[in-house]
Amino acid sequence: MPDEGATARASGDPAAPPPGEPGAQLPVPRRLLVAEVWLLFGVSLGASGATALVSLMGNLTAGRSLQTQTALINGTRAPGRPWLDLAFQLLALTLAFVPVLLADHFLIRSGESMADIGVTRRVPARDVALGLALAALVGGTGLFLYLGARGAGANLTVVPENLPDVWWRIPVLLLAAVKDGVVEEVLVVGYLLHRLRQFGWGDNRALVTSALVRGSYHLYQGIGGFAGNAVMGLLFGRIYQRTGRTMPLVIAHVTIDAVAFVGYALLAGKVSWLPIP
Repeated sequence: MPDEGATARASGDPAAPPPGEPGAQLPVPRRLLVAEVWLLFGVSLGASGATALVSLMGNLTAGRSLQTQTALINGTRAPGRPWLDLAFQLLALTLAFVPVLLADHFLIRSGESMADIGVTRRVPARDVALGLALAALVGGTGLFLYLGARGAGANLTVVPENLPDVWWRIPVLLLAAVKDGVVEEVLVVGYLLHRLRQFGWGDNRALVTSALVRGSYHLYQGIGGFAGNAVMGLLFGRIYQRTGRTMPLVIAHVTIDAVAFVGYALLAGKVSWLPIP
């Protein structure tokens, strides 16, 4: 039997919703897409969110002050053995991209591609400009929010890195920034919002869900980390819903993290307001 939705779209019927719009005919049975979403996040950011929540609850129920706790983002994995440490770092970074490849596989299996969620090899100048503008806005605001939350006792002390001072330190930090930007924006914005729209969810409901997922896996930083990243998720998610582009968000996230990681590596111990592990 021919795909009636596809036939209507081919004939120019304005009542036929395009792919990815609420009410569009699903490319594969709904139950399979729902299972894919749960499985994908169950082995990636969803699992990180659950772990972060339990960790935060442990700190709070134990009566520990969040200000006295440290959240390390990029830590050494083999202290005193830099070559082994490098091997562990590169392995962890490589494996972190697997969920993105899995999302790509799921999209291809449903007759779609990464281009359907705004991820393309060619990055237009407007994507770069928007990404850098977002980085400047979110990065500066985020720093002030973090310092305020930490001062109010709602956040752990976040330490971006404690890698050894060797030649591969900065390259690994830059790769970690790329990993964070690609994995988070592709999964929690592009893929998730695309699928939720296909499920018929309204944009506002989907946006809040995406933002809460983003906040959840930052709970390891404390309540402030959750709130700040949820707000970032609302902004990034709405931009995606309006533009259909994920690449500006990836550029913004990579830039923010690269400045934070490398800036900390260069300035820790030289400015008083940066914590030292």
